[in-house]
Amino acid sequence: MDARDVIQVGMSAERTLVVPPEQTVGHFVDGMPMVFATPMMILQMELTSGDAIRNRLKPGWVTVGTEVNIKHLVASPVGATVRTTAKVVAVERRVIRFEVASFHGERKIGEGFHARGLVNVESFSKRFGVG
Repeated sequence: MDARDVIQVGMSAERTLVVPPEQTVGHFVDGMPMVFATPMMILQMELTSGDAIRNRLKPGWVTVGTEVNIKHLVASPVGATVRTTAKVVAVERRVIRFEVASFHGERKIGEGFHARGLVNVESFSKRFGVG
């Protein structure tokens, strides 16, 4: 499968999350503040990117995260509503590139770029002996 045949620049998606205690730095590291953890923000960016293109993939195909270049700009407390956006900015044969951002209200709390690689689940599973 060639991503250029099914994915177009400009495709986008959005997710919203109310920050739970178990996704804070303080949950993972004793003594740290109970604010949205950077890896959890990046997870939302990856999931939102997948959402933007999932319905265009052929059966048996998925995408997996391959690159992240993210800045976490502002802390968000437990209970904050965080909105994450992802937009396709480039499509290669097996790689889809996204511009991503997260917001708490109108304030941007994170931004950057993410890439996802196109993977055939059956071939991948055989290669790694999973499934």
